[in-house]
Amino acid sequence: MAVQDFFINQVLKWKMKDVPEEQREQIAMLFKKNPELMKKISEEIDRRVKKGGEPQMKASMEVMKKYRTELAELLR
Repeated sequence: MAVQDFFINQVLKWKMKDVPEEQREQIAMLFKKNPELMKKISEEIDRRVKKGGEPQMKASMEVMKKYRTELAELLR
């Protein structure tokens, strides 16, 4: 499991280099708690950016709004 955590942290650093460390750690925790949900969210964001031409930040915010109930549950 430690190897998986390492890779999650490395990918987050690479993909979210402009995001503060504290927020990256929180996102890493969400990945550990429910990797399937986080995979679904990231795939939807990628799809909106690549196929829909949306800016990364806008796509992320819209998708996070869509899944806010599930994310709130994970944060409890």
